[in-house]
Amino acid sequence: MRTSAFTAIRYDLNAVMRHDPAAKSKLEAALCYSGFHALVMYRFFHFLYVHRYFLLARFLSALTRFFTGIEIHPGAVIGKGVFIDHGAGVVIGETAVVGDNVVIYQGVTLGGTGKDKGKRHPTVENDVVVCSGAKVLGPFTVGRGAKIGSGSIVLGEVPPHATVVGVPGRIVRIAGKRIDELDQTLPDPVNDEITALTERVDGLERLLANIIKENGDFSLADTEQ
Repeated sequence: MRTSAFTAIRYDLNAVMRHDPAAKSKLEAALCYSGFHALVMYRFFHFLYVHRYFLLARFLSALTRFFTGIEIHPGAVIGKGVFIDHGAGVVIGETAVVGDNVVIYQGVTLGGTGKDKGKRHPTVENDVVVCSGAKVLGPFTVGRGAKIGSGSIVLGEVPPHATVVGVPGRIVRIAGKRIDELDQTLPDPVNDEITALTERVDGLERLLANIIKENGDFSLADTEQ
């Protein structure tokens, strides 16, 4: 059952009170929290976007970014009870999907990795926490209850209740239990490059051994003579 915009806004306001101990009252949260303001405006310009008022929706989105420092594309789908803390520098892309009761801290990007058409931004399921400066890039799913550490760059699927840290992101816990780094499912481009170089060196060594076997042992001193 689809939640109305006004119901979602009420949940968003309650989320501020639930997650931020600095909030003294709902009135303070409604008047002073830029993350809440951005979500309120999003509920309105997303409605316009769905009804194909694309230019007006994009204009209001840009205006909201100017006043709050938070950029939410009108096409993004955001659930209820979402809390954007401080919010400066938060970017949520067009095809991103954010579930209910998600917490997003400042500097977070839910973005894409190229100019492909169609789904190109992440799906963040319910109860996920994305900490400051994290970048979640690509059309994959961050499972329910997962936690993305500060400054992490996540480029692949995250299972439910996992904790991801580092660049590139590595799963260090699932449901509170530590896991062996050998069990990582997220991509590690540095490790891939080292593996490729190792395989190339092995191949060159085998080639050199065959040349020596066919032509006999030689040294640089022999070539100089």
